Amino acid sequence: RDPMDVKNPVERTIRTKLTQVLAPEHLEVLNESHMHAVPPGSESHFRVLVVSQRFEGLSLLQRHRLVNEVLQDELSNCIHALAIQAKTPQQWQGDPTLAKSPPCLGGSKQDSSVADKLKAGRD
Repeated sequence: RDPMDVKNPVERTIRTKLTQVLAPEHLEVLNESHMHAVPPGSESHFRVLVVSQRFEGLSLLQRHRLVNEVLQDELSNCIHALAIQAKTPQQWQGDPTLAKSPPCLGGSKQDSSVADKLKAGRD
């Protein structure tokens, strides 16, 4: 899908920021909010697959921290959950798959911050 066609502002922001900072060779951003206990059209739960040369020599934890740092504002305001796959180009060539998310266990129903983050994401 062409990122310029994305109408969802949070998804568009994720794509833009990760592209600008990490110059990925491959990027997938999936809005998985529909799999969770949130209103239709929400942008609160995402899975990203980022393949970048910038990950060379970094541990998995360092890669995740880098992605979280890039999306710090969104994680503190509108994203409730972010699943990250951060691969080097060589790792991607060896295993070009996107992991699947487990089913939602409904934890966000008890988390009052989700409603606040969803509202902030629409403002």
